[in-house]
Amino acid sequence: MKRQALARIDLGALRHNLRRVRSCAPDSRVMAVIKAEAYGHGMLPVAQALSDADAFAVSCVEEAQALREAGFAQRIVCLQGVQGSDELMQAARHDIEFTVHQESHLQLLEDSSLPRPVTPWLKIDTGMHRLGFRPERAAELHARLAAMTQVRGPVPVMTHLACADDREDDTTALQVERFDQAITGLDTELSIANSAGVLGWPDTLRDWVRPGIMLYGSSPFLGGRAADDGLRPVMTLSAPLIAVRRLRAGEPIGYGATWACPEDMPVGIAAIGYGDGYPRHAPSGTPVSVNGQRTRLVGRVSMDMVALDLRGIEARVGEPVELWGNQVSVDEVAAHAGTISYQLLCGVAGRCQELHFA
Repeated sequence: MKRQALARIDLGALRHNLRRVRSCAPDSRVMAVIKAEAYGHGMLPVAQALSDADAFAVSCVEEAQALREAGFAQRIVCLQGVQGSDELMQAARHDIEFTVHQESHLQLLEDSSLPRPVTPWLKIDTGMHRLGFRPERAAELHARLAAMTQVRGPVPVMTHLACADDREDDTTALQVERFDQAITGLDTELSIANSAGVLGWPDTLRDWVRPGIMLYGSSPFLGGRAADDGLRPVMTLSAPLIAVRRLRAGEPIGYGATWACPEDMPVGIAAIGYGDGYPRHAPSGTPVSVNGQRTRLVGRVSMDMVALDLRGIEARVGEPVELWGNQVSVDEVAAHAGTISYQLLCGVAGRCQELHFA
């Protein structure tokens, strides 16, 4: 028997959020980021729902190949680049674009014999200090790539924002300044903005924007609320109540007896836990919704179950519990659990049933 925990994916909300991207960046093309199974939402159905996007961004060649094999014709960019000659050959065969962010990538291209030219994206490190070349090398490297017979030009240039989630941090403005200095004199496609850039930093809007988390209905900002940015939640994680118990004052609940009933009270047990991707470290007080009524977790999250405070709640066995979705935002849950919505969405386990609906 399959687990009753459900991850419902609202493809209409996904399309709404794509329209929100376009309204914020009307002069930019949209590269929808659908890596990591579209942040846990299912890469292929999400790609189909986002078929109006101008391009897709994925992590690796394997993800890009899956899209090509499924018949998607949009431009596809591998954000981590290609690893070795085999992946470079696959990129050429399947018309997959990729970032060039280290010397070995340049050497790999120069030494290759390909069935057709490829499109590399030159990655400039303006402050993330994760991948990319230093800004002062942009003109040199761009010219080197453009001169290669293996390359189909023009060669686009991108960078990635490190602190755009904090509207008070001046790092983003500094990164934009470094990027603009680096690309002086280059006539090509440019990309800076991620979700936070799209929503909060107009100076980062260039030829391409690369929205990720906002497509899935979560705020990219520290302490942000997705609804305030006009976004709709895409995933609703839910499970049924499998027990309703009446406990006495002072009786503890769950492993470690970390929470005790302050009074005689009803407690519900829902069939979901960290084995399904719900965060084990979500503390007592983390919000949930039972049959449309908001309440909270009590006690530790178990592998397959969570306990719920049912005081003032009319609830019976079999009724639905929303862990996040329309009643309780994933951003709220992430804040209580001391993590980010990206981790929660990506962590929903395969044993949850995943239902996609229009």
